[in-house]
Amino acid sequence: MSVVVAILLASTSLHVTVWPNGPGHAPKRSYTLTCAPVGGTLPHRLGACRRLARLKAPFAPTPQNVACTEIYGGPQEALVAGRFRGALLRTRFNRQNGCEIERWNRVAFLFPAA
Repeated sequence: MSVVVAILLASTSLHVTVWPNGPGHAPKRSYTLTCAPVGGTLPHRLGACRRLARLKAPFAPTPQNVACTEIYGGPQEALVAGRFRGALLRTRFNRQNGCEIERWNRVAFLFPAA
C-alpha cells in the first residue's frame, strides 16, 4: 500500500449493518472495519481496505435525474456509518432498482451476509 493510500485510509473506520432479508427481518448482521491499521470484524479486512482505496467514490449516492431500470434485486439492505477518508459517512444501500443494484455491487464486499 502506498503512503498516500495509507494516509487516506488511516481515517477510515466503518460500522456496517446488513439486513439480508430486509429491515425488520432477522437475522441482522453487523461488522466493523478500520484501515491503516487494518482491523475490525469484517471478513477479509485487508482486501476490503485495498478495494476501498482503489475506488474513487465508493459511497456516492445515485445522481438525481438519472433513469434507473425497474429491476428488483432483492430485499437486502445495508447501512454504512463512520468515517471514510476522514469524512463522516452515513449511507444506506438497497437493491430496489438498477441504479441501487449497481451502487450495492460497487461495495458488495462490505456486505458478506447478503
